[in-house]
Amino acid sequence: MARTFPEGFRWGTATAAHQVEGNNVNNDWWDWEQRPDTVCVEPSGDACDHYHRYPDDIRLLKELGFNSYRFSIEWSRIEPEEGQFSVAALEHYRRMCAACLEHGIDATVTFHHFTTPRWATTDDGWAGAKIVDRFTRFCEVATGHLGDLITRACTINEPNVVGYIGYQVGVFPPGIIDRELWLASIDNFVAAHRRAYEAIKAGPGDFPVGLTLSMSDYQAMPADDPAAVEMRDTVRRYAEDVYLEACGGDDFIGVQTYSRTQIGPEGNLPPEEGVEVLGMGYEYWPEALAATIRRAWEVTDHVPVIVTENGIGTDDDEQRVAYVTAALEGVLDCLADGIDVRGYTYWSCLDNFEWAFGYGPRFGIVEVDRATQQRVVKPSGQWLGRIARANRFPPD
Repeated sequence: MARTFPEGFRWGTATAAHQVEGNNVNNDWWDWEQRPDTVCVEPSGDACDHYHRYPDDIRLLKELGFNSYRFSIEWSRIEPEEGQFSVAALEHYRRMCAACLEHGIDATVTFHHFTTPRWATTDDGWAGAKIVDRFTRFCEVATGHLGDLITRACTINEPNVVGYIGYQVGVFPPGIIDRELWLASIDNFVAAHRRAYEAIKAGPGDFPVGLTLSMSDYQAMPADDPAAVEMRDTVRRYAEDVYLEACGGDDFIGVQTYSRTQIGPEGNLPPEEGVEVLGMGYEYWPEALAATIRRAWEVTDHVPVIVTENGIGTDDDEQRVAYVTAALEGVLDCLADGIDVRGYTYWSCLDNFEWAFGYGPRFGIVEVDRATQQRVVKPSGQWLGRIARANRFPPD
């Protein structure tokens, strides 16, 4: 039997500027890709040429049935040197917002999605004393130019990932392992979100603003082991709770979930035997989405939730449909329990550059031939579009 989503529920897909635009040569990730000792399997290059092809891509989303498009504006294009703002770049993103609105699609704009201008990574970057003021100024200028066309704004995408992977694991820029710098980055990301929230709200336009957070279904293993529970709570504290608690009172919290993480007394455990492991190295576990929605709702003291990313990197499109089916059933269960979930955004619109993994993982509902840049909608894209148009599941 079909189950209906609330009236006004937003159905979207997402991209990030560096992963799809191509040739963002002035940010830290481009530099990271080009280094002789890079951990990236390949550089981003032309990516999906979305910088030039966005009109057709947005039109395609409309044809499929989506009513929201989450994309990011590239700070390094807009402010290529400190204090120097490119009107041409701002006008480009203004045209993107206008194209969304022209097709009846929400312009959901992310102000920072993993990439930082090279000049802003000096002075310890996100662990340094200058970054919060620098990012706040960028948000003020960008909102001043775009705010009247923005439908929804995300301040920072997954700050917990940028900080932890960059300063504790060392495979995101700046590629160092320093606990003190990691902890400093947490403080700066929290402060940057709060300052950015206020700066964006003070600009033109009247639209909801929130943070997007990478979340996992953290599970203590064994569940009745006090040491495992304590370790899980400690890990989750730094990974999620410091950010969730900073979002109380915001217009929404963006939940971005792909799998679960099992924690033992000593820390993270490897994937469980018998559970499928995907190409990104984590388990096939679509049930994680409902668990993280419930936790975000609880820890933020009932801030409305938007699923701003959820998806699967796979070459098997039937597996993609199965994953999203289970995830959407979890969203419906959360809604039935009274949780205010206002939208579902699939990651990603296009097969794109998956950071250190390069172009291997295929998250898109639209295939991209990178030699010709031809787009081909996958069956999963048609299927999810039918759900979006019907606003119910299953759609038929």
